[in-house]
Amino acid sequence: MNDLPSDRPPTEPLANEPPSGADEPAPRPWLERIGMAGIAVVMSLLFATLAAAAWSGGEWILAAMSAAGALVTIAVGLSTLVRG
Repeated sequence: MNDLPSDRPPTEPLANEPPSGADEPAPRPWLERIGMAGIAVVMSLLFATLAAAAWSGGEWILAAMSAAGALVTIAVGLSTLVRG
């Protein structure tokens, strides 16, 4: 018999589905959240460096896009810490 999801009985849960009583998955551990936020800080510093280099070179569009990338990356890092 084929092991495709369509061949399984409808009452059998998939392996990656949360239990039926759980509304949300458990939050990430603090160490993982801090690590992911740290990666976001490093990436935003790289974006900010690229923005400064593009600004000094006269590439205004690239500087604006890099600055926006730095801001969005910081926002995602903060939301990782807050929301988990």
